Amino acid sequence: MSTAEKRVYNFSAGPAVLPMSVLQKAQEHLLCLPGAGASILEISHRSKPFIEILDHAIANLTKLLNVPDTHKIVFLQGGSRLQFSMIPMNFLKGSNQTADYILTGAWGKKAYAEAKKEGETNVAWNGGDEGFNRLPKDEELQLSSNSAYTYFTSNETIEGVQFSGEPNVGDSPLICDTSSDFLHRPLPIANYGMVYACAQKNAGPAGVTVAIIREDLLDRASDTLPGYCDYRQHVNNGSMYNTPPTFSIYLMNLVFEWLLNDVGGLEKMHSANKEKAAILYNAIDASHGFYAGHAHPSSRSLMNVTFRLPNDELQDKFVAEAAKNDLSSLKGHRSVGGIRASIYNAMPIEGVTLLGQFMTEFCQANA
Repeated sequence: MSTAEKRVYNFSAGPAVLPMSVLQKAQEHLLCLPGAGASILEISHRSKPFIEILDHAIANLTKLLNVPDTHKIVFLQGGSRLQFSMIPMNFLKGSNQTADYILTGAWGKKAYAEAKKEGETNVAWNGGDEGFNRLPKDEELQLSSNSAYTYFTSNETIEGVQFSGEPNVGDSPLICDTSSDFLHRPLPIANYGMVYACAQKNAGPAGVTVAIIREDLLDRASDTLPGYCDYRQHVNNGSMYNTPPTFSIYLMNLVFEWLLNDVGGLEKMHSANKEKAAILYNAIDASHGFYAGHAHPSSRSLMNVTFRLPNDELQDKFVAEAAKNDLSSLKGHRSVGGIRASIYNAMPIEGVTLLGQFMTEFCQANA
Protein backbone atom coordinates (compact mmCIF):
# COMPACT_ATOMS: atom_id res chain seq x y z
CA MET A 1 0.00 0.00 0.00
CA SER A 2 1.48 3.32 -1.04
CA THR A 3 0.90 6.33 1.20
CA ALA A 4 1.82 9.95 0.63
CA GLU A 5 2.78 10.32 4.29
CA LYS A 6 3.78 8.05 7.14
CA ARG A 7 0.81 6.77 9.14
CA VAL A 8 0.70 7.63 12.84
CA TYR A 9 -0.88 5.74 15.72
CA ASN A 10 -4.31 7.35 15.80
CA PHE A 11 -5.87 7.49 19.28
CA SER A 12 -8.85 9.56 18.11
CA ALA A 13 -12.17 8.93 19.86
CA GLY A 14 -13.99 8.83 16.54
CA PRO A 15 -13.94 8.67 13.63
CA ALA A 16 -11.26 6.28 14.67
CA VAL A 17 -8.61 3.85 13.50
CA LEU A 18 -9.63 1.10 11.07
CA PRO A 19 -7.83 -2.21 10.44
CA MET A 20 -5.07 -1.83 7.86
CA SER A 21 -6.25 -4.87 5.90
CA VAL A 22 -9.72 -3.32 5.66
CA LEU A 23 -8.30 -0.06 4.32
CA GLN A 24 -6.20 -1.94 1.79
CA LYS A 25 -9.17 -3.94 0.52
CA ALA A 26 -11.31 -0.81 0.29
CA GLN A 27 -8.52 0.88 -1.64
CA GLU A 28 -8.58 -1.94 -4.18
CA HIS A 29 -12.36 -1.74 -4.59
CA LEU A 30 -12.57 2.03 -4.70
CA LEU A 31 -11.81 2.07 -8.41
CA CYS A 32 -13.70 -1.09 -9.36
CA LEU A 33 -15.64 -3.54 -7.20
CA PRO A 34 -15.09 -7.10 -8.49
CA GLY A 35 -18.08 -8.20 -10.55
CA ALA A 36 -19.65 -4.75 -10.60
CA GLY A 37 -17.60 -2.96 -13.25
CA ALA A 38 -17.76 0.23 -11.19
CA SER A 39 -16.56 1.70 -7.91
CA ILE A 40 -18.27 0.70 -4.67
CA LEU A 41 -19.10 4.41 -4.47
CA GLU A 42 -20.97 4.28 -7.78
CA ILE A 43 -23.14 1.17 -7.73
CA SER A 44 -26.89 1.32 -7.10
CA HIS A 45 -28.19 0.24 -3.72
CA ARG A 46 -30.67 -1.92 -5.66
CA SER A 47 -27.96 -3.65 -7.68
CA LYS A 48 -27.09 -7.30 -7.18
CA PRO A 49 -23.53 -6.54 -5.98
CA PHE A 50 -24.77 -4.26 -3.21
CA ILE A 51 -27.63 -6.56 -2.19
CA GLU A 52 -24.99 -9.27 -1.74
CA ILE A 53 -22.89 -6.91 0.40
CA LEU A 54 -25.90 -6.09 2.58
CA ASP A 55 -26.84 -9.76 2.96
CA HIS A 56 -23.27 -10.66 3.86
CA ALA A 57 -23.13 -7.86 6.44
CA ILE A 58 -26.26 -9.16 8.15
CA ALA A 59 -25.03 -12.76 8.03
CA ASN A 60 -21.58 -11.85 9.37
CA LEU A 61 -22.97 -9.74 12.20
CA THR A 62 -25.43 -12.49 13.08
CA LYS A 63 -22.53 -14.93 13.31
CA LEU A 64 -20.32 -12.59 15.34
CA LEU A 65 -22.99 -11.86 17.96
CA ASN A 66 -25.06 -15.03 17.66
CA VAL A 67 -28.11 -12.85 17.00
CA PRO A 68 -31.27 -14.90 17.69
CA ASP A 69 -34.26 -15.13 15.36
CA THR A 70 -36.21 -12.95 17.80
CA HIS A 71 -34.18 -9.90 16.77
CA LYS A 72 -33.92 -7.91 13.53
CA ILE A 73 -30.81 -6.17 12.19
CA VAL A 74 -31.21 -2.84 10.38
CA PHE A 75 -28.77 -0.26 9.06
CA LEU A 76 -29.78 3.37 9.63
CA GLN A 77 -28.50 6.91 9.30
CA GLY A 78 -28.63 9.93 11.58
CA GLY A 79 -26.20 8.79 14.26
CA SER A 80 -26.88 8.53 17.97
CA ARG A 81 -28.63 11.90 18.02
CA LEU A 82 -31.47 10.46 15.95
CA GLN A 83 -31.59 7.30 18.08
CA PHE A 84 -31.97 9.42 21.21
CA SER A 85 -35.34 10.50 19.77
CA MET A 86 -36.40 7.43 17.79
CA ILE A 87 -36.20 5.11 20.78
CA PRO A 88 -38.72 6.98 22.96
CA MET A 89 -40.84 7.82 19.90
CA ASN A 90 -41.23 4.11 19.14
CA PHE A 91 -41.24 2.53 22.59
CA LEU A 92 -42.57 5.20 24.98
CA LYS A 93 -44.68 7.84 23.24
CA GLY A 94 -48.41 7.42 23.78
CA SER A 95 -48.01 4.75 26.46
CA ASN A 96 -48.84 4.96 30.16
CA GLN A 97 -45.41 3.64 31.06
CA THR A 98 -42.17 5.25 32.22
CA ALA A 99 -38.77 5.00 30.55
CA ASP A 100 -35.87 4.43 32.95
CA TYR A 101 -32.48 5.97 32.17
CA ILE A 102 -29.17 5.08 33.80
CA LEU A 103 -26.95 8.16 33.48
CA THR A 104 -23.25 7.36 33.55
CA GLY A 105 -21.88 10.18 31.39
CA ALA A 106 -22.41 12.86 28.79
CA TRP A 107 -24.01 10.66 26.13
CA GLY A 108 -26.55 9.16 28.49
CA LYS A 109 -27.50 12.66 29.60
CA LYS A 110 -28.13 13.70 26.01
CA ALA A 111 -30.30 10.64 25.38
CA TYR A 112 -32.35 11.36 28.50
CA ALA A 113 -32.91 14.98 27.48
CA GLU A 114 -34.54 13.83 24.24
CA ALA A 115 -36.62 11.11 25.89
CA LYS A 116 -38.25 13.64 28.22
CA LYS A 117 -39.86 15.25 25.18
CA GLU A 118 -41.75 12.05 24.30
CA GLY A 119 -43.21 10.78 27.57
CA GLU A 120 -42.73 9.96 31.24
CA THR A 121 -39.12 9.33 32.23
CA ASN A 122 -37.24 8.37 35.36
CA VAL A 123 -33.57 8.67 36.24
CA ALA A 124 -32.78 5.25 37.65
CA TRP A 125 -29.29 6.38 38.63
CA ASN A 126 -27.20 9.49 38.04
CA GLY A 127 -23.44 9.52 38.48
CA GLY A 128 -23.15 13.24 37.84
CA ASP A 129 -22.66 14.19 41.49
CA GLU A 130 -19.53 12.03 41.53
CA GLY A 131 -18.25 13.39 38.25
CA PHE A 132 -19.34 10.31 36.31
CA ASN A 133 -16.29 8.40 37.54
CA ARG A 134 -18.00 5.11 38.34
CA LEU A 135 -20.91 2.86 37.38
CA PRO A 136 -23.84 1.89 39.60
CA LYS A 137 -24.26 -1.34 41.49
CA ASP A 138 -27.49 -3.17 40.69
CA GLU A 139 -28.88 -2.41 44.15
CA GLU A 140 -28.45 1.33 43.52
CA LEU A 141 -30.81 1.34 40.54
CA GLN A 142 -34.22 2.86 41.23
CA LEU A 143 -36.40 1.46 38.46
CA SER A 144 -40.03 2.27 37.73
CA SER A 145 -42.74 -0.26 38.52
CA ASN A 146 -44.19 0.20 35.02
CA SER A 147 -40.97 0.50 33.05
CA ALA A 148 -41.31 0.79 29.27
CA TYR A 149 -37.60 0.10 28.92
CA THR A 150 -34.29 0.78 30.65
CA TYR A 151 -31.69 2.69 28.67
CA PHE A 152 -27.97 2.83 29.32
CA THR A 153 -24.72 3.64 27.54
CA SER A 154 -22.30 0.72 27.72
CA ASN A 155 -19.19 2.89 27.34
CA GLU A 156 -18.95 6.62 27.96
CA THR A 157 -16.16 7.91 25.75
CA ILE A 158 -15.66 11.27 27.45
CA GLU A 159 -15.38 10.01 31.02
CA GLY A 160 -13.85 6.63 30.24
CA VAL A 161 -16.25 4.42 32.22
CA GLN A 162 -17.60 1.15 30.86
CA PHE A 163 -19.99 -1.62 31.84
CA SER A 164 -18.30 -5.03 31.73
CA GLY A 165 -21.71 -6.72 31.71
CA GLU A 166 -25.40 -5.91 31.74
CA PRO A 167 -27.22 -4.17 34.60
CA ASN A 168 -29.96 -6.25 36.20
CA VAL A 169 -33.23 -4.50 35.36
CA GLY A 170 -35.69 -7.35 35.80
CA ASP A 171 -38.36 -7.61 33.13
CA SER A 172 -37.77 -4.13 31.72
CA PRO A 173 -36.53 -4.33 28.11
CA LEU A 174 -32.87 -3.33 28.12
CA ILE A 175 -31.86 -0.80 25.47
CA CYS A 176 -28.21 0.08 25.01
CA ASP A 177 -26.10 2.58 23.11
CA THR A 178 -23.03 0.47 22.31
CA SER A 179 -21.55 2.93 19.82
CA SER A 180 -18.08 3.14 21.34
CA ASP A 181 -17.57 -0.49 22.37
CA PHE A 182 -19.63 -2.42 19.80
CA LEU A 183 -18.03 -5.78 19.00
CA HIS A 184 -15.26 -5.35 21.57
CA ARG A 185 -16.56 -8.46 23.38
CA PRO A 186 -19.29 -11.07 22.99
CA LEU A 187 -22.71 -9.61 23.75
CA PRO A 188 -25.73 -11.68 24.85
CA ILE A 189 -28.17 -10.12 22.40
CA ALA A 190 -31.05 -12.26 23.70
CA ASN A 191 -30.85 -10.27 26.97
CA TYR A 192 -31.54 -6.99 25.18
CA GLY A 193 -34.63 -5.35 23.79
CA MET A 194 -32.41 -3.31 21.50
CA VAL A 195 -28.79 -2.40 20.98
CA TYR A 196 -27.51 0.15 18.52
CA ALA A 197 -24.10 1.39 17.48
CA CYS A 198 -22.83 4.22 15.33
CA ALA A 199 -20.00 2.68 13.35
CA GLN A 200 -17.34 5.36 13.46
CA LYS A 201 -15.72 4.40 16.74
CA ASN A 202 -15.29 0.65 16.67
CA ALA A 203 -16.95 -0.89 13.61
CA GLY A 204 -16.48 1.22 10.50
CA PRO A 205 -16.61 4.74 9.08
CA ALA A 206 -19.01 7.54 9.95
CA GLY A 207 -22.40 7.56 8.27
CA VAL A 208 -24.08 4.33 9.35
CA THR A 209 -25.79 3.12 12.52
CA VAL A 210 -26.61 -0.53 13.06
CA ALA A 211 -29.56 -1.47 15.28
CA ILE A 212 -30.54 -4.90 16.56
CA ILE A 213 -34.14 -4.82 17.75
CA ARG A 214 -36.27 -7.46 19.44
CA GLU A 215 -39.12 -7.96 17.04
CA ASP A 216 -41.98 -7.88 19.56
CA LEU A 217 -41.04 -4.31 20.57
CA LEU A 218 -41.76 -3.03 17.07
CA ASP A 219 -45.50 -3.32 17.64
CA ARG A 220 -45.37 -0.57 20.26
CA ALA A 221 -44.90 2.15 17.65
CA SER A 222 -47.80 4.40 16.73
CA ASP A 223 -48.97 4.58 13.13
CA THR A 224 -48.81 8.38 13.43
CA LEU A 225 -45.02 8.41 13.57
CA PRO A 226 -43.18 10.02 10.65
CA GLY A 227 -42.15 7.23 8.32
CA TYR A 228 -38.42 7.59 8.74
CA CYS A 229 -38.74 7.60 12.54
CA ASP A 230 -40.66 4.29 12.57
CA TYR A 231 -38.35 1.30 13.01
CA ARG A 232 -40.93 -0.92 11.30
CA GLN A 233 -40.41 0.91 8.03
CA HIS A 234 -36.69 0.15 8.10
CA VAL A 235 -37.18 -3.49 9.10
CA ASN A 236 -39.94 -4.10 6.55
CA ASN A 237 -37.92 -2.46 3.78
CA GLY A 238 -34.70 -4.34 4.51
CA SER A 239 -32.72 -1.22 5.50
CA MET A 240 -33.77 0.43 2.24
CA TYR A 241 -36.64 2.68 3.27
CA ASN A 242 -34.42 5.37 1.79
CA THR A 243 -31.09 5.07 -0.01
CA PRO A 244 -28.74 3.47 2.52
CA PRO A 245 -25.14 4.62 3.11
CA THR A 246 -23.75 2.04 0.72
CA PHE A 247 -20.03 2.65 1.20
CA SER A 248 -20.32 2.78 4.99
CA ILE A 249 -22.20 -0.54 5.05
CA TYR A 250 -19.65 -2.05 2.66
CA LEU A 251 -16.76 -0.99 4.89
CA MET A 252 -18.55 -2.12 8.03
CA ASN A 253 -18.92 -5.56 6.49
CA LEU A 254 -15.18 -5.63 5.83
CA VAL A 255 -14.67 -4.98 9.55
CA PHE A 256 -17.05 -7.86 10.36
CA GLU A 257 -15.00 -10.13 8.07
CA TRP A 258 -11.78 -8.96 9.74
CA LEU A 259 -13.17 -9.83 13.17
CA LEU A 260 -14.31 -13.25 12.00
CA ASN A 261 -11.38 -14.28 9.83
CA ASP A 262 -8.32 -12.34 11.00
CA VAL A 263 -9.03 -11.88 14.70
CA GLY A 264 -10.90 -15.15 15.16
CA GLY A 265 -14.06 -13.90 16.85
CA LEU A 266 -15.11 -11.69 19.73
CA GLU A 267 -13.65 -13.79 22.57
CA LYS A 268 -10.19 -13.25 21.09
CA MET A 269 -10.95 -9.60 20.42
CA HIS A 270 -11.95 -9.14 24.06
CA SER A 271 -8.73 -10.75 25.27
CA ALA A 272 -6.68 -8.46 23.04
CA ASN A 273 -8.58 -5.40 24.26
CA LYS A 274 -7.97 -6.29 27.91
CA GLU A 275 -4.28 -6.76 27.21
CA LYS A 276 -4.01 -3.37 25.50
CA ALA A 277 -5.88 -1.49 28.22
CA ALA A 278 -3.76 -3.07 30.97
CA ILE A 279 -0.63 -1.54 29.45
CA LEU A 280 -1.95 2.00 29.90
CA TYR A 281 -3.63 1.49 33.26
CA ASN A 282 -0.43 -0.08 34.59
CA ALA A 283 1.46 3.03 33.49
CA ILE A 284 -1.08 5.21 35.29
CA ASP A 285 -0.99 3.16 38.49
CA ALA A 286 2.82 3.06 38.52
CA SER A 287 3.16 6.84 38.20
CA HIS A 288 2.58 7.55 41.93
CA GLY A 289 -0.15 10.07 41.15
CA PHE A 290 1.56 11.88 38.28
CA TYR A 291 -1.16 10.47 36.05
CA ALA A 292 -4.56 10.70 37.74
CA GLY A 293 -7.09 8.38 36.15
CA HIS A 294 -10.63 9.67 35.96
CA ALA A 295 -12.52 6.39 36.30
CA HIS A 296 -12.72 4.30 39.44
CA PRO A 297 -10.65 1.15 38.83
CA SER A 298 -13.76 -1.05 38.87
CA SER A 299 -15.37 1.05 36.12
CA ARG A 300 -12.41 1.62 33.82
CA SER A 301 -13.04 1.49 30.09
CA LEU A 302 -11.16 -0.85 27.78
CA MET A 303 -11.84 1.56 24.93
CA ASN A 304 -11.14 5.07 26.25
CA VAL A 305 -8.39 5.56 28.83
CA THR A 306 -8.84 8.97 30.47
CA PHE A 307 -6.44 10.69 32.85
CA ARG A 308 -5.01 14.04 33.87
CA LEU A 309 -1.53 15.38 34.56
CA PRO A 310 -0.69 17.75 37.44
CA ASN A 311 -1.38 20.91 35.40
CA ASP A 312 -2.48 22.14 31.98
CA GLU A 313 1.07 23.07 30.98
CA LEU A 314 2.24 19.48 31.44
CA GLN A 315 -0.81 18.17 29.60
CA ASP A 316 -0.07 20.38 26.60
CA LYS A 317 3.55 19.27 26.70
CA PHE A 318 2.46 15.62 26.87
CA VAL A 319 0.26 15.95 23.79
CA ALA A 320 2.92 17.84 21.83
CA GLU A 321 5.75 15.42 22.62
CA ALA A 322 3.54 12.40 22.00
CA ALA A 323 2.71 13.75 18.54
CA LYS A 324 6.44 13.96 17.77
CA ASN A 325 6.56 10.23 18.52
CA ASP A 326 3.71 9.48 16.07
CA LEU A 327 1.16 9.17 18.91
CA SER A 328 -1.74 11.26 17.62
CA SER A 329 -5.06 12.66 18.92
CA LEU A 330 -4.52 12.24 22.67
CA LYS A 331 -6.14 15.46 23.84
CA GLY A 332 -9.18 14.92 26.05
CA HIS A 333 -12.69 15.97 25.08
CA ARG A 334 -13.18 19.73 24.99
CA SER A 335 -15.75 19.55 27.81
CA VAL A 336 -13.43 17.94 30.37
CA GLY A 337 -9.86 18.37 29.14
CA GLY A 338 -7.09 16.06 30.25
CA ILE A 339 -5.80 13.17 28.15
CA ARG A 340 -7.80 10.49 26.38
CA ALA A 341 -6.33 7.49 24.61
CA SER A 342 -8.95 5.68 22.54
CA ILE A 343 -7.77 2.13 21.91
CA TYR A 344 -10.58 0.58 19.91
CA ASN A 345 -10.48 -2.87 18.31
CA ALA A 346 -8.32 -1.83 15.37
CA MET A 347 -5.62 -0.10 17.41
CA PRO A 348 -2.62 -2.46 17.20
CA ILE A 349 -0.91 -3.46 20.42
CA GLU A 350 2.32 -1.97 19.05
CA GLY A 351 0.77 1.49 19.24
CA VAL A 352 -0.47 0.97 22.79
CA THR A 353 2.91 -0.41 23.87
CA LEU A 354 4.64 2.64 22.41
CA LEU A 355 2.24 4.95 24.24
CA GLY A 356 2.78 3.09 27.51
CA GLN A 357 6.53 3.45 27.15
CA PHE A 358 6.15 7.13 26.33
CA MET A 359 3.98 7.65 29.43
CA THR A 360 6.60 6.04 31.66
CA GLU A 361 9.45 8.07 30.17
CA PHE A 362 7.46 11.32 30.29
CA CYS A 363 6.64 10.71 33.95
CA GLN A 364 10.28 10.05 34.81
CA ALA A 365 11.38 13.23 33.04
CA ASN A 366 8.67 15.55 34.39
CA ALA A 367 7.45 14.28 37.77
